[in-house]
Amino acid sequence: MVRTRFAPSPTGYLHIGGARTALFNYLFTRHENGRMILRIEDTDLERSKDEYTKDIIEGLKWLGIDWDEGPYFQKERMEEYRKFANMLLEKDLAYKCYCPTEVLEEKRKKALKEGKKPSYDRTCRDKNFNYPERPFVIRFKTPLSGTVSFNDIIRGTITFDYEELDDLIILRSDNTPTYNFTVVVDDALMNITHVIRGDDHINNTPRQILIYQALGYRIPEFAHVPMILGKDRTKLSKRHGAVSILEYRREGFLPEALINYIARLGWSYKDQEIFSKQELIEKFELKDVGKSPSIFDVEKLLWVNSYYIKTLPLEVVSERLIPYLLELGIYAEPNNYLYKAVDTLRTRAKTLKEMAQMAYFYYKEDYDFENKAKEKFFTKKGKEILIAFLDGFQKIENLDENSLRDIFDRVCKEFDVKLVDAVQVVRLAISGRLATPGIFEVIEIIGKESTKRRIERAIGEIPY
Repeated sequence: MVRTRFAPSPTGYLHIGGARTALFNYLFTRHENGRMILRIEDTDLERSKDEYTKDIIEGLKWLGIDWDEGPYFQKERMEEYRKFANMLLEKDLAYKCYCPTEVLEEKRKKALKEGKKPSYDRTCRDKNFNYPERPFVIRFKTPLSGTVSFNDIIRGTITFDYEELDDLIILRSDNTPTYNFTVVVDDALMNITHVIRGDDHINNTPRQILIYQALGYRIPEFAHVPMILGKDRTKLSKRHGAVSILEYRREGFLPEALINYIARLGWSYKDQEIFSKQELIEKFELKDVGKSPSIFDVEKLLWVNSYYIKTLPLEVVSERLIPYLLELGIYAEPNNYLYKAVDTLRTRAKTLKEMAQMAYFYYKEDYDFENKAKEKFFTKKGKEILIAFLDGFQKIENLDENSLRDIFDRVCKEFDVKLVDAVQVVRLAISGRLATPGIFEVIEIIGKESTKRRIERAIGEIPY
């Protein structure tokens, strides 16, 4: 059975790159009817924080990336790693290194000065030192000559010379294990068959393969996905987008849109752009992931998000809008009024946050009037238009388009103005802005009494 793992370090929030790695693991696993493990790699006790762990888990749940086992926490498995490190020590596949940190630093500086690679010179490798009172690290014995190769599912065969690899530390002097060692122990014991991760881990892979071999475990298959770059083709950073995936939720993005968009960062299926989650699971294969870096484009993400706002069921979009309305002090319920309002806005809004701001006037009558619009339309003539419109409006029984159009026609004729100008004066009065859904739709939704109050308020605002 295919077994994968998403193994983030809780030293930061779940960002776009991490979310895509999780998604590729998830899609591959579901496509292969396998099992996915969530493992929190929190051995860096100083930098790991509970708030980051919570952010990672909540972000995955919001995106709908579910896992089958875990979360497992590495800090709870320390004895397991120490046991395997000592086992390698006993088999003479590792050794104790007593070199002081300051001595290693001097050697590193000297190597750099001489233009050499600053790797450990293996001073303690064959000495069999044993000083009970002195601190030491345990280093892995890397073979001194030869090569190690692996077939990357995405990139093909990759080969490293042993000479490029130093004797890496697997257990620090404080008895805590290092990343490359814990990863191998956990992947081996958890029977991971496929390791899908970012290509920044390629250089770790030969070291990890040697540890698998030394421990006597089967080596999993590897797939290293390309980097994600900003539009300026530099490494993705805070300036290119939100820090945390949950920031996109706060900004009003839909999880369906984010899943769709990040799946397309490095993966493609023919010319198709829009995928449901089920379609992604059916069509996703690692061989279709490209080798080149992908470009993160917020404008493209907004386009995908607006597509889902338009096409998801009206009730779903409406209910998801409610928390954003609440942030504006609007207590909305999932009823016909909300559904009608959302139906007029869903083709205009790119995010739920933007839609909530657009919807403000549907629920509140204390909106501000746009300054430039006031200067243009709230004139002496504008006031007369509003008074005339209100006079006709109060006399009609039904708020249908024909009845409202008749009032506008009479007002336009009386004041010799174009229909668009008369409509804009009324639109500004009942919404505070010039860009809204159709005037007839808006009036029908907010109703006769609210329309009357709004126009009366606007008339009172015009100082002529």
